Amino acid sequence: MFIQQQPIDRQDHLRKDDAAVAALWHDPKARVLPIHKGACPVNFDQDVLSLAAFPVQAPWQVSHAIYLGTDGQTPWFTIAIDDDQASNLTLPADTEFTDLRKVGMRINADDGALLTYAKGLCFWHENTTHCSRCGSQLKNIQAGHTKRCVNEACGHMVFPRTDPAVIMLVTHTDSDGVERCLLGRSPGWPAGMYSTLAGFVECGESLEQAVAREVFEEAGVRVNHVQYITSQPWPFPRSIMLGFKAEAITTELALDTHEIEDAQWFTRAQVQAFGTWGDPAYDYQMPRTDSIAFYLLSLWLNGSHTTG
Repeated sequence: MFIQQQPIDRQDHLRKDDAAVAALWHDPKARVLPIHKGACPVNFDQDVLSLAAFPVQAPWQVSHAIYLGTDGQTPWFTIAIDDDQASNLTLPADTEFTDLRKVGMRINADDGALLTYAKGLCFWHENTTHCSRCGSQLKNIQAGHTKRCVNEACGHMVFPRTDPAVIMLVTHTDSDGVERCLLGRSPGWPAGMYSTLAGFVECGESLEQAVAREVFEEAGVRVNHVQYITSQPWPFPRSIMLGFKAEAITTELALDTHEIEDAQWFTRAQVQAFGTWGDPAYDYQMPRTDSIAFYLLSLWLNGSHTTG
């Protein structure tokens, strides 16, 4: 996966300068990405969707906002808004608050990256309101990228969390030289969709250990030769997906049906015959095209496992 350039300079050196951030907030060119209950403002007036940004307006306050950075001309902020603020916001034509997961395949890459950044930080703000040590309220500092306990005797500092998750393409070559990959499906997925296995990294284990554990727990397969490929931010709600390949040393399946309802070994020819995500005309469907799972599968279909 090619490394995508960040759409903005995050300017972390300004985060401790309250006066500088306030001046940016009052800059007429400043734009705000309001996030409402995890939904992002998206404009649907073209086939390739784009974000909808707004000038700073009442009752938004810089103390509740998060400074995202600048694209060289525009200072960018985000802010989590409540129902009343959302209802009083005048949306441009063809714009609505939308779950980013639903439109990720259609939104342009820079806008998608910016909305991913904003959505993840707003989730953290809305769900991190009190000190885990003393129970006092937390105050936003450093342009919304840090919180500090208001209890001076405590003063505990809290930072945004990112939960690492591993996602892996497991392959095996049989005695006849035929290579297969292991794909499974969760009960809540669209009918027919199969994807790579995945799971969260647990305390005290390396990423490679997490890959091996998750594959064994979900499918009963032992793996080795675990190799990192690429990563993808996944703010649903605050994860980063770390993509790997691994080679199976056992192939018999023993499924954890609490996690996956089915898993199968597929040849390249079988996967190449899959339909696109959500196409009911096919019994088997690929993952979403904007997912790291699709990228890992595409590498394998092309006979490559190297990073882009």
